[in-house]
Amino acid sequence: MLLEMLDIQKYFPGVHALDNARLKVMAGEVHALVGENGAGKSTLVKVLNGIYKKDGGKVFFKGREVELHSPQDAQKLGIGMIHQELNLMPHLTVAENIFIGCEPKIMGLLLDERKANRMASEIMESLRLGIRPTDIVKNLTVAKQQMVEIAKAIYHNSELLVMDEPTSPLTDTEIEELFRFIRDLKAKGHGVVYISHRLDELWQITDRITVMRDGQYVGTRNTGEATKEEIISMMVGRVIFEEPKQHSNVPPDAPTVLEVKNLNAGNVKNVSFQLRKGEILGFAGLVGAGRTETMRAVFGADRLASGEVYLHGKKVEIRSPSDAVRLGIGYLSEDRKTFGISTGLGVRDNCVMADLAKYQVGPLIRDKRIDKVADDYVGMLTIKTPSIRQLVRNLSGGNQQKIVLAKWLIRQCDVLIFDEPTRGIDVGAKSEIYKLMNDLVAHGKSIIMISSEMLELLRMSDRIIVMSEGRVTGEMDIDQATQTQIMTYATKGR
Repeated sequence: MLLEMLDIQKYFPGVHALDNARLKVMAGEVHALVGENGAGKSTLVKVLNGIYKKDGGKVFFKGREVELHSPQDAQKLGIGMIHQELNLMPHLTVAENIFIGCEPKIMGLLLDERKANRMASEIMESLRLGIRPTDIVKNLTVAKQQMVEIAKAIYHNSELLVMDEPTSPLTDTEIEELFRFIRDLKAKGHGVVYISHRLDELWQITDRITVMRDGQYVGTRNTGEATKEEIISMMVGRVIFEEPKQHSNVPPDAPTVLEVKNLNAGNVKNVSFQLRKGEILGFAGLVGAGRTETMRAVFGADRLASGEVYLHGKKVEIRSPSDAVRLGIGYLSEDRKTFGISTGLGVRDNCVMADLAKYQVGPLIRDKRIDKVADDYVGMLTIKTPSIRQLVRNLSGGNQQKIVLAKWLIRQCDVLIFDEPTRGIDVGAKSEIYKLMNDLVAHGKSIIMISSEMLELLRMSDRIIVMSEGRVTGEMDIDQATQTQIMTYATKGR
């Protein structure tokens, strides 16, 4: 037995976050930890990593009871953690990030930069990552930054490695590389705690699955003996079934709401498309295909080199996000913490952030009206929070995502751009967001959805546009779309 966490308790103001939570991990196993957003998974592993102090219970590591007061305590024991939100210093090099706090020194005084780069290069080569030690972290893709986090943990000789949603920013090829690395760790006797909302992955890489719900331990199953339906039922306490979309729900004569002609911006080259009223238009492609860059240019977040944008048949100039919002376009970014929410503010303030003028009378804020609308949308989206005044930073990632969604729904935007709308969200919350998206288009809203999940695109889209290397390489109605066809277009030109 490598790790035992028994009867763990954790309280936050107004929240009993962990109630007799349990987790047991053997040496040489990959152990999945799953549950809905707010189930307590991240809180439990933050207790394990010394980020949070437990309020009750016991932690045993390699048979010895331990007290973890900081991440340094966990690191010294041999416990490493790869956070869902990356924990790197973007202005430093790869080598500097790996060795921060334990840099190789000359005569114990001066940084030995040459040795640090050589050691980092050896780590990168052993992991077959193809990253230079002198690369500045902020210039790397999110996927490469994730790999730097893993290399950092490996350097510190972690016997137990906790991975919180490690594959969410990775391509299929990178996921295979990650799985290869995890299998190597397992073969060497290391333990891995693997947190993921992508349930299909569990049967590829894990040995056992522990399920949590509402901060409590539900049960543990051997992966090979469990079914996906059983795990989902344990997670949510109910059966979920999503009917795949067989045909478009958009009338043939539906008017065009948004039209983009010959858009060029950065690596995006000559992109054109139309979005019809009541349509969910899916955008598919591999990492770096240019989908997000296209939508950021349409939204005014990035500079448009050339091209035209028409809204309801009228040409519009969108030079900034405020122009787009004024015209009735909302953007749910894939990076919610940077572009979607203000973590230092409460739920209510984030909900009305995009439409604050509506709640002002001169210099005064109509607090009661804000409270009412925030309460309504917290209930509608089943946002788990003890109060609408709870700071957003204290909520789970999935609930933060729902708050971003609430912001644009309150604004009453006609066109909504959803960039990876269910990234980091559990299967129960996904079902709720899918239903909400379908309700929105049924009431005349129009949605552009960027997704890296093939099944999500096929389940939700009325039409799919595929991009590769900054260009549109294919377009198909949902009744013609297949995973094979989408991948054929997505790899065109590569």
